[in-house]
Amino acid sequence: MIGGLRVALVCPYSLSIYGGVQGQVLGLARALRRLGAEARVIAPCDGPPPETGVTTVGPTRRFPSNGSIAPITSNHLAAARTLEALRGFAPDVVHLHEPLTPGPTHAALVGTDIPTVGTFHAAYHAGYNKWYRAFQRPLQRMVNRLTVITAVSEEATRDVEAFGVQCEILFNGVDVDFYRATEPRPSERPAIFFVGRHEPRKGLAVLLDAFAGLERDAVLWVASSGPQTASLRARHVPKVEWLGRVSETEKAARLRGATIVCAPSTEGESFGVVLLEAMAAGTAVVASDLTGYRAVARGDEARLVPPGDAGALRSALRDLLDDSGERDRFSKAGTERAEEFSIDHLAERFLSIYDRAIRTARTGTGVARPVRLSR
Repeated sequence: MIGGLRVALVCPYSLSIYGGVQGQVLGLARALRRLGAEARVIAPCDGPPPETGVTTVGPTRRFPSNGSIAPITSNHLAAARTLEALRGFAPDVVHLHEPLTPGPTHAALVGTDIPTVGTFHAAYHAGYNKWYRAFQRPLQRMVNRLTVITAVSEEATRDVEAFGVQCEILFNGVDVDFYRATEPRPSERPAIFFVGRHEPRKGLAVLLDAFAGLERDAVLWVASSGPQTASLRARHVPKVEWLGRVSETEKAARLRGATIVCAPSTEGESFGVVLLEAMAAGTAVVASDLTGYRAVARGDEARLVPPGDAGALRSALRDLLDDSGERDRFSKAGTERAEEFSIDHLAERFLSIYDRAIRTARTGTGVARPVRLSR
């Protein structure tokens, strides 16, 4: 069945903008193709699709969500394009990422009877999703249409289980081979690398406070942009290189070339994809001690510090800059940990999930109520 399996992966967020969900959708599609399945991604794009195998449903608008800005599209034209793409591709199963987010995921869920797998990614920094709570009754009907339900972490299950369902936890994956094969970006001095949207919950302001008092001959690479970019740049912290948005290839090269990758988020992280990427690149990690990050780094694979504590972050960065042996230890443990989260392994697990969804739909047993699985 694998050779003839057709999977449509639907993402509500613009593929033109870097994000954890977008990266997972594209990476999973590539891994499924390597396993012999036909995989097509259906999603909005603000410009040309970023790679082959993508059908775009149009441009997006920005909406506030979970302390960030979600690039989504929710209109009749996008819905019609989604349904037309599904009719043309004729998948055996549809994999909806963030299935309750307005846009193409909604259209696919309510506009077809194709077996569906829903994956929930987000952990909400207020402890719950206010939108889910406000519209629980109509959203309940949508949840009931999902054949199999998964989530990327324990944190991401909280709101979903308020709908009376349980989620299988399938952690996010990382393309280990891609990061290992990338040529490192050289640096004349030790480099600390931050990549993430410039908004309060990502903790870049805390990192700048920590770096300003580091008293080491190091450079801070800051990738991406966001609502805080102008105000943070106006601090004029020395030895900071503001890179703006970078390509996936450039990001991988910086991850490989950095001395330390820093993820100083203060809240709202369901899973540490950037930690996995740094580990796959073989680079030591300093990150905030958040539940979502602990799902990846258990203490042996990264240095974890209290979120929002610039002093603790500065001490951790200083210690690792000064101790190459400790960096090597984290690098080795992180590389081994990343292998456990290979995107190819994740794709293999999803193949069994897709098969179950298809069989469940064929037998008419209704919505699957899966039990929680340990990793």
